[in-house]
Amino acid sequence: MNAQEEGQRIDVWDVARAAAVLLDAEAARVDRGPITAEWAGLDLDTAYQVQDEILCRKVESGQHIVGVKLGLTSRAKQQRMGVNSPSTAWLTDRMVLPAGAPLVIEQLIHPRVEPEIVFVLGERLAGPGITAARAMEAVSHVYGGLEIIDSRYTDFKFTLPDVVADNASSALFVIGGVARKPDELDLALEACLLAVDGEVVDSATGAAVQGHPGEALALAANALAKRQLALEPGWVVLTGGMTDAVFVEPGSLVSADFSNLGSVTLRCQ
Repeated sequence: MNAQEEGQRIDVWDVARAAAVLLDAEAARVDRGPITAEWAGLDLDTAYQVQDEILCRKVESGQHIVGVKLGLTSRAKQQRMGVNSPSTAWLTDRMVLPAGAPLVIEQLIHPRVEPEIVFVLGERLAGPGITAARAMEAVSHVYGGLEIIDSRYTDFKFTLPDVVADNASSALFVIGGVARKPDELDLALEACLLAVDGEVVDSATGAAVQGHPGEALALAANALAKRQLALEPGWVVLTGGMTDAVFVEPGSLVSADFSNLGSVTLRCQ
């Protein structure tokens, strides 16, 4: 192969190359421009293929699927990030940050933290046609949580296909210690105060998540059904950020205080 042919080969984008580029950025903790700026063929369907390819490579490396996450479930966040619909993404065991463990900032690129209502499923939930009411019947327990997101794109600037390919900016998550049954709560009214170093910086209720977190769960089940997949018993589902995500730095203490789901804290170092 001559130099010109080699250059042409390198310039060709496909699912495998996009997955490798994003995995390399994650491993090296280096951000980059959006892939869509270089690959016009990265549409939403192809982006989910990239996401699944990344998952396959992580599973091959020894990671295990523990659930799914919803991204960009609030309209305000969609507008700020310049996208127009929610997304689904994968959670693996390597993303679990045990309660009380610190977040080591230097292990990520430019992390942000957001509070979430978290579901643990008691039964399989398979679309299509899942309603919020049916989705909530599959929930075993509800928790409060914090998600640490970390886009592989510079300044968190991306299109919807870019962020889907990047597994919805996934990084880590921590789940609180208070478990409640779903029928004990009015999740649309479940309130959360997000504080950094003791100062409240944002607040929201569960209604910020698609009107009710159960709607986000139904959305996930129906979206996965289009790929012949389902939500499995025991899986964790992060339903989406209730507030905007906040940047964190070494020394920060982030806390989410829920009205019925206890408090979740995260110390950064």
